[in-house]
Amino acid sequence: MAGGKIRAVLFDKDGTLFDFDATWGAWAKARIDAMAVDETHALAMAEAIGFDLVTAEFDAHSAVIAGTVEEAAELLLPHLPGRDLPGLVAELDAAARDVPLVAPVPLGELLGGLKARGLRLGICTNDAESTARAHAERAGVSQMFDAIIGYDSGHGAKPTPRPLLAFADALGIDPAEVVMIGDSLHDMRAARAAGMVAVAVLSGPASRAELEPNADAVLDHIGGLPDWLTRSGR
Repeated sequence: MAGGKIRAVLFDKDGTLFDFDATWGAWAKARIDAMAVDETHALAMAEAIGFDLVTAEFDAHSAVIAGTVEEAAELLLPHLPGRDLPGLVAELDAAARDVPLVAPVPLGELLGGLKARGLRLGICTNDAESTARAHAERAGVSQMFDAIIGYDSGHGAKPTPRPLLAFADALGIDPAEVVMIGDSLHDMRAARAAGMVAVAVLSGPASRAELEPNADAVLDHIGGLPDWLTRSGR
């Protein structure tokens, strides 16, 4: 994509701002352990969401990786007779707010540097908005973001471009002036559909080979964003 002025950066959360397995691997193992009646039951739930209980890691093609908490609940529900979907979603959302948060680089320093360049910042995640806000608060960077959008914020979930366009609309910025940075094909496809610059990072489960054909650039992690902006004349 030809270089052009960038006025905002929209971050995915898990696998981008925070390490995916350190966050959701711990969440999945704790939830399965809490809900399972025995080892066989635990293994069945783990298989349903594409999760390895031994390594506490998701399979690269797990539907949970780029999905919403509600989608994870739908996969688990057949293994939890007597439970209902709204109650399970609420339980998983509540547990998600307290997961470990491991960032690939010091977030305050990175985001502060981007703000110093005059960039507006946002989060667009397929997690719940309340969880995203709680995570940003715990990481001490909530004040850095102009908007935080979750799958339940009223604009749908990625890969639809609607939540990305809602961010641009809220800030009065042309989508072409926004970098969407994420770790999944959902992020890249949403960015392309929204007309945004699509930058992928390798801090999530997806590989370079998967991401590269769908991205304008692929970085090791978000720490490479400032240099990439400078090199590309953004």
